[in-house]
Amino acid sequence: MKFRKLFIPGPTEVREDVLERMAWPMIGHRGADFAEFFRGLTEKLKRFLNAKDYVFVSTSASTGVMEGAILNCVEKRCLNVTCGAFGERWHQITKACGREADILQSEEWGKANRVEEVDKALATGKYDAVTMQVNETSTGIMNDYYAFAEVMKKYPDVMFLVDAVSAMAAVDINVDELGMDVCLAGVQKAFAAPPGIAVFSVSEKAMEKSKRVARKGYYFDFEVFKKYFDKGQTPTTPAISQLYALDYKMDQIFEEGPENRYQRHVQMAEYARAWAKDRFDTFAEEGYQSVTLTTVRNSRAIAVADLVKFLEEKYSLELANGYGKLKEKTFRIGHMGDLTLDEVKDLLSRIDEYLGIKSG
Repeated sequence: MKFRKLFIPGPTEVREDVLERMAWPMIGHRGADFAEFFRGLTEKLKRFLNAKDYVFVSTSASTGVMEGAILNCVEKRCLNVTCGAFGERWHQITKACGREADILQSEEWGKANRVEEVDKALATGKYDAVTMQVNETSTGIMNDYYAFAEVMKKYPDVMFLVDAVSAMAAVDINVDELGMDVCLAGVQKAFAAPPGIAVFSVSEKAMEKSKRVARKGYYFDFEVFKKYFDKGQTPTTPAISQLYALDYKMDQIFEEGPENRYQRHVQMAEYARAWAKDRFDTFAEEGYQSVTLTTVRNSRAIAVADLVKFLEEKYSLELANGYGKLKEKTFRIGHMGDLTLDEVKDLLSRIDEYLGIKSG
């Protein structure tokens, strides 16, 4: 197997010392040692997200927690706000869970969602929940989640369900200040931890809603999570080795300093955007461009698959083609987690080499 440095939207590069932490000895997940360890981890996550109520950890993909959020928090009808493929996934999940739902799409892929449209839809009184993406990895859009949060304050009975999968740990997400009832992420993105774990905050309001909702299954039942959370445990056997790595990674994040981490992501994003505009063009709408990945519009009409192959074979660097209907029309540069500005510059210089452009 040939290993490559990852500049894709996820999973991201994981430091060797973080991977080594997964080799710690196994312990029983119902014992006192695990409870002490797990309480420490969840307290770190609560402090990081400024969540006074609950932060749960699930051995699953983020998609599983998206399903759990729908099953626990939607009784009447859900408004699924989307600006790309993963926002559309919210709608697919909602319908698959047997809940009534409407989809509110952005003007087109590459455009952000407009809070005015969300406000107008919620004013009808039809919905008891709304879903949104902080960051849409198919298009490189980062929605104005602070503006969304202000609108949601007008509708206190509507559950605010947020996918922060490719944003959490790269931008400041203060779940209590923003009034997010469920905010979820996978640690294989900006956390720069090994895949297999999802973290999600749950407000007391969402917990109370869960108590009233029928047909919510078992694996992601918030009441079951709380029952075990109170004992310093998880409902089912967790991926203990991944939890070791995540706990160690949280210590590194606090050592770097959250604000320093957020600023590092901004610097990488700004450099990548400037390069993209000079060499190609950016796909995402101005003012709503992601800080964790840059989606480059393939204005030169190059064969993106050939570029990806060149980088992999010559430099062991991995880049992502466009997602879904944007394949070959765009390519995506991931710059999240523990990557540095110098590493991003190195990647872009290799792309310049492929293009026959002398980097300056």
